[in-house]
Amino acid sequence: MTLPSSPAAPALAAIDMGSNSFRLEIAQLQRGRYRRQAYLKETVRLGAGLDEQGLLTEAAMQRGLDCLARFAGELRGFAPERVRAVATQTLREARNRDAFLRRAELALGFPIEVISGREEARLIYAGVARLQSSERPRLVIDIGGRSTEMILGQGTTPLLAESFQVGSVSLSLRFFPDGRFTPEAFRAAQIAAGAELEEALALFEPSRWQEALGSSGTVGAVAQVLAGSGITDGRITPEALRWCMDQCLQAGHMDKLKLPGMKEDRRAVVGGGLCILYTLLTQFGIESLQPTKGALRQGVIFDLAERLETQRPGRSRDMREQSVLALQQRFGVDPAQAGRVSQLALSLYKRLQPEATREQQRELGWAAALHEIGMMVSHHDHHRHSAYLLAHVDAPGFSQSQLRRLADLVLGQRGGLRKLEAAFAAEPGLVWQVLALRLAVLVCHARESVSPQALVLTRERQQVLLKPAKRWAETHPRALYLLREESNAWSKSEQLRVLLEG
Repeated sequence: MTLPSSPAAPALAAIDMGSNSFRLEIAQLQRGRYRRQAYLKETVRLGAGLDEQGLLTEAAMQRGLDCLARFAGELRGFAPERVRAVATQTLREARNRDAFLRRAELALGFPIEVISGREEARLIYAGVARLQSSERPRLVIDIGGRSTEMILGQGTTPLLAESFQVGSVSLSLRFFPDGRFTPEAFRAAQIAAGAELEEALALFEPSRWQEALGSSGTVGAVAQVLAGSGITDGRITPEALRWCMDQCLQAGHMDKLKLPGMKEDRRAVVGGGLCILYTLLTQFGIESLQPTKGALRQGVIFDLAERLETQRPGRSRDMREQSVLALQQRFGVDPAQAGRVSQLALSLYKRLQPEATREQQRELGWAAALHEIGMMVSHHDHHRHSAYLLAHVDAPGFSQSQLRRLADLVLGQRGGLRKLEAAFAAEPGLVWQVLALRLAVLVCHARESVSPQALVLTRERQQVLLKPAKRWAETHPRALYLLREESNAWSKSEQLRVLLEG
């Protein structure tokens, strides 16, 4: 894809809310070239703040909120569509993530998306592939605080992307909790890392790639130590990692560890990071791991640029459009019915919410396109199956947060409305998307073409008046009955009133 080429292209910003560090990257894409304008990194250690119940502690949340407030100062004047904030493994795990995200979005001033492990891997590869281009088949590894991503790719195309729940923070907390380095702790940590990564041995075997690259914090920190100590030129090898572990054992405790190039904030997680690296290199036959320039935050910026580019006439489709088509094919969706419902839902939504953003309109369109995927499971209560699938599926380009919104929409396509009360309270604008989808599903119930003029509606604040076209109403008594039932359903809701004329 051709990226924005104007020399005056506005800057884009990415916030990576990792388990160990939060990072802010501001960059400009000029004639397809990446130009960094600003970079901020703060060690937040959010992942270390998960307690035994899977809840973020107040202290950990406050560290994150304080950091985001400082980032917000750097983002004054940025249009919302030019900023994207993503959160990774810690917020995938945290049971109280929604409560934290509400506070975090207020502190930052922009929406925050929780992305799946595979989506994180895809974005990591996007950053690496564009900043360190090559046509050789490659393996890219990124060791984060609570997860490790592995990606096979060639050129700019990721061919296989996986995420594993083992990271430098989680492993260090478990096996080096008091900061002491012992041979027994190193052996136990390597066994634990190997157990988590073992299922990937066949997927990422050496015959499938020609070069191995390492991205982000752990790899960069170890590479700096090796280069600063004169052990290698920055490349990571099994022998070099054994030297690093020997240095840790000689020091005995992280507070006594003095290595050239090692920053203070890395000492607490170096034990776990070394164990994961050593396990990866020895188990996957990696003789040399080369640190790379690209990482998740750059991938987010490239992905954001592509999304903005697709809004221009004649440009390629957003990755999410491709994912929707793939899901329709995977779950045997009737494309004609999906198209009818989508077209009518969007027409109704524009009348209900004329000020809706383009992204809100697209979300409704995607929900309509996928509202019947649950029929692959069962026709009975298919809306519940559809919602479950959307809330748990991996769909490239979509964040977990956005998939949950789509799941709420398709859950609300039929049945009672009480199940959506919490979603309506958290996001009041959702009610208009739900109403548009419900009406479209009802009017298209006979699975035949329907004119957008078959149902006229007017909105007055929180009251909607439905007026079916006379000729259509006369020939569709079943649809008219369903519309009366719909009016009754909304009469029990506190959100709005839907009245049927006649």
